[in-house]
Amino acid sequence: MLTTADMKPSKMMRPLHGRTALVTGSTSGIGLGVAEAFAAQGATVVLNGFGDRMQIEDTRQKLEQSHDVAAFYHGADLSKSAAVGEMMAYAQAEAGGVDILVNNAGIQHVAPVDEFPPEKWDAILAINLSSAFHTIRLALPGMKKRGYGRIINVASAHGLVASPFKSAYVAAKHGIVGLTKTLALEVAQTNITANAICPGYVYTPLVEKQIADQAKAHNIPREQVISDVLLKAQPNKRFAQVSEIGALAVFLASEAAASITGAALPVDGGWTAH
Repeated sequence: MLTTADMKPSKMMRPLHGRTALVTGSTSGIGLGVAEAFAAQGATVVLNGFGDRMQIEDTRQKLEQSHDVAAFYHGADLSKSAAVGEMMAYAQAEAGGVDILVNNAGIQHVAPVDEFPPEKWDAILAINLSSAFHTIRLALPGMKKRGYGRIINVASAHGLVASPFKSAYVAAKHGIVGLTKTLALEVAQTNITANAICPGYVYTPLVEKQIADQAKAHNIPREQVISDVLLKAQPNKRFAQVSEIGALAVFLASEAAASITGAALPVDGGWTAH
């Protein structure tokens, strides 16, 4: 008779066993979903992000226990290049290096260009774009040495099209797409790929808060906020789920995606098809 233990996949059956994935901005939302998807496929994961330290430790332990993998955490402030360097050194020392790098961390601020605070511009460019450059440049030597690497940059539909009042975010996300393409060309003859995932609205706790705030501010029902405000540009009128982004990231890290590189892949319900 089969027991639960008999039915549980062995470590060696999971395609990412033996790989290490570092995911920035992974203490919640999309980043955490991506880290969970990698862990489910057997990868060691390195988390990064801000939040309550006890909650982060609880998340780390749950990843280890649920998926029988090693999970680590580094709280680098990605706006500082030195801190990024410390995080990458930590990943090397504790997890043996980075095989799969997911640049997901990001912040946002909304204002007209002529009213946009310069310090907000600098912060958004530092975290949303420059941090990816620093993690990539530090991860590449190890990837080249091991003969394997997957670099996945979480851009946005705003890496492909613009919206008003989001100049820094749109500039940074367009920059991430350009960085991805350049990198893909540079490493095309290695077993390293570079791709960008470009989500539209993905349902997360932060989006749920936006729904409530917009409904209160405009005195309109929740359903109208979703359809006419947040998802106005998305023809399918539904939020993507975090699990969809995680599944795509896992595919891009697989051998099946070895010839997919330099791509900016929309997960936006048709937003950028306009």
